[in-house]
Amino acid sequence: MALHRLVRQGVIRRLARGIYDFPKEHPVLGPLEPSAEAIARALAGRDRTRLQPAGAYAANTLGLSEQVPAKIVFLTDGPARTVKVGPTTIQLRRTTPKNMETAGRLSGLLIQALRELGQDHVTPARIAHLKRTIPASKRRELLKDIRLAPAWMHPIFRELAGEDA
Repeated sequence: MALHRLVRQGVIRRLARGIYDFPKEHPVLGPLEPSAEAIARALAGRDRTRLQPAGAYAANTLGLSEQVPAKIVFLTDGPARTVKVGPTTIQLRRTTPKNMETAGRLSGLLIQALRELGQDHVTPARIAHLKRTIPASKRRELLKDIRLAPAWMHPIFRELAGEDA
């Protein structure tokens, strides 16, 4: 009841069942929606699960695609669910433990982004973009998770890490 009263008073905003936030107001744009990443983290924290961005959202996060997805997909080891907040739909998809082994790390994000693009669409220009945007120390860590990536991604991981194939 306390949360219900706070929502009625406008102190907090209900985003989904069990998920609330303090509404932020922009002087020109008006009320701002929370980021999809923040909502997904709140869902994961509540359910005690791990998240891994997937699909077009992962490619967009790394700058490999200019496509901004309307439906943001996260892989999870918890229950599958869909949450709609404003115009954005956040989908949590249950996946295998192998896909979740790299959750929360750069290698997991890179695996999902490259999987979305496909082997034929990973161009030298995109690899050069990754080399420019990802710090060298983070790129060297990719070799630790190379065994979890599909075989066709191994040369890409090695090239990004600066190691000869």
